[in-house]
Amino acid sequence: MLDPVDQLVSDAPEIGRTDALLVVHRGDVIVEHYGVEVDATTTMRSWSIAKSMLHAAVGLLVDDGALDLEARAPVAAWADPDDPRHAITLRHLMTMQSGLTWCEAPVHGVPALPDSYLMVYGNDGGPQEDTAAWAADRPLAIPPGTALNYSSGNSAIVSTIVRDLVGTGPAYRSWLRERLFDPLGMASATPRFDSAGSWMASSFCFCSARDFARFGQLYLDGGMVGDRRLLTEDWVATAGRPTGGDGTGAVHTMHWWRFGDNPWGAFHASGYLGQYVVVVPPLDLVVVRLGETPTASRDHVLEALTELIRTFDTTTRGTA
Repeated sequence: MLDPVDQLVSDAPEIGRTDALLVVHRGDVIVEHYGVEVDATTTMRSWSIAKSMLHAAVGLLVDDGALDLEARAPVAAWADPDDPRHAITLRHLMTMQSGLTWCEAPVHGVPALPDSYLMVYGNDGGPQEDTAAWAADRPLAIPPGTALNYSSGNSAIVSTIVRDLVGTGPAYRSWLRERLFDPLGMASATPRFDSAGSWMASSFCFCSARDFARFGQLYLDGGMVGDRRLLTEDWVATAGRPTGGDGTGAVHTMHWWRFGDNPWGAFHASGYLGQYVVVVPPLDLVVVRLGETPTASRDHVLEALTELIRTFDTTTRGTA
């Protein structure tokens, strides 16, 4: 039987293609594997890992006093008090409980394209000029705060709320660089912006595997970078605190997820086709897996990642 590392990098049909696997234990890189035509300098697509990076950006502004989770979301399209969306708060958006009508992925083939695709690419496959405006135009399906409905549109709207505070386009890019990426040493981090100057933080921040690991290390270290505090401990704690389930067993927190039913309190950032940044505080561990795995096979990747993490649990496996 293959050990978990070999299993994850085997490119077996049930795992899919692994482009990068990185394990950081006690601050040291102890496993680093790259696939064909990929190396430590290759920047790879985040997909929805970017949502968890947006969590960090919002945390910086909450700490600055510029944003309040409990305040009404400052979205111009919802400004009319008679609009039922007027009641949506920033917390509702961050916990995916805005109540907006949204289908993140096709269900039984209907709709033909998910809302997340249409928000980014439009009906004709061309770029959506203003992703947040498209998302904010969705009507309410249920009252805000009622239930989890995972939605890339929520993230697009949050990103535009950030944009309106820090500046559009180049100013937003510079703010991310100065406040988040540079302090972490994430030199490769490349966010993508729409024509309205908003970071498309639902889906796009290209990074090397090591820079994804640096991001995870920030949360492992409780918001500290060396001896400098970047995020408050209270804010980091929201990444691991459950806020709702999606009906499939997955438990959302606040633009992060709990890592399955694990005994370590691990949580993770995840993206389409099997991108993972897993943070395991009690084991001083960050695991990054990037690649391409069909959605139907992702449980196999999660199982292999869980077994990999388990090898570092000296209470069950001896000294790692």
